[in-house]
Amino acid sequence: MEKVLVTGATGFIGLHCIDQLLNLGYAVNGSIRSPERKNEIFDALKKKNTSIKNLKLFNFNLTDDDGWDEGMKGCDYLLHVASPLSVNLYDDDFFVKPAVAGVKRAFKFAKKHNVKKVVLTSSVAAIFESNNNKEYFDETDWSDPEYTEISPYAKSKTLAEKAAWNFIEHHKNPFELSVINPALVIGPTLSGDLGESNKAIEMVVTGKMPVAIPLQFGFVDVRDVANAHILAMKNRLSNGERFALSQKDLWYKDISKLLKENGFDKAPKLTVPLWLAKFLTNFNKELKIAAPFMGRVRSVSKSSKAKDILGWNPRSVEESILEIAKQIKEMGLIK
Repeated sequence: MEKVLVTGATGFIGLHCIDQLLNLGYAVNGSIRSPERKNEIFDALKKKNTSIKNLKLFNFNLTDDDGWDEGMKGCDYLLHVASPLSVNLYDDDFFVKPAVAGVKRAFKFAKKHNVKKVVLTSSVAAIFESNNNKEYFDETDWSDPEYTEISPYAKSKTLAEKAAWNFIEHHKNPFELSVINPALVIGPTLSGDLGESNKAIEMVVTGKMPVAIPLQFGFVDVRDVANAHILAMKNRLSNGERFALSQKDLWYKDISKLLKENGFDKAPKLTVPLWLAKFLTNFNKELKIAAPFMGRVRSVSKSSKAKDILGWNPRSVEESILEIAKQIKEMGLIK
């Protein structure tokens, strides 16, 4: 039985990866930072009727060597999913240092334990953020960490991914590497933790966003992101490749309309024009961070690389939005 280490086992994407791997017959090691969250993972998988017989959890993190040997031992593959993510913190120290250190540490131990292949979770944030104002991007594009308006999150993802490719180059191919660059990841959570990226939907469906601001994102379902990791892990044609994932581009007004039409009355009725949205950034820190991207199209939806090479076939994100909206309602978050 082949074994896979998944870092960030309690995370939104990581837990879905573990669920799918177990159901495909792999043995799985998962990393967690907090031992007290073990039962959260076991309970979530049991609730989904996924057997946990072949799952082991280990306590280690991105910034310390302790525990990595034990977690990596005997593994054929590594899905390095863990990385700092928060919508409320904006400093480089929170994002960049642990993200880059985590990649270097994970790859060091993967090499030591003769792992055959690593799949790294990156982001479109490592593709979009530069002074290039074009609308459509693909896997050949890179964010510029020296760009004055780059967000700390995008900077962390860019530098972490560059560290990954540099490791491969300087160690003469110690293992195969594929990188997954998803757009905004949404969809049902397996645990009680919605995840940071689902907050884009939570804000709309709960009425925390009273008006729709002119922001556009590419969206992709978390289950399809997990599936892409596993497809890349198994497919030798993915070796040395990046895969941008986005099923569809939507503006906040599109999301509001979809939710309103399906009975979620808290979703905003009004769309704020661009000039007013930019004025409002003077009074809201989160809006200020988004100001450079308001009114802009930034898309990887024309890239078919994941479909062509991996045979990736994502589900409709409209269905995903409605599914997580219903879950948010069931969790009692719509007041």
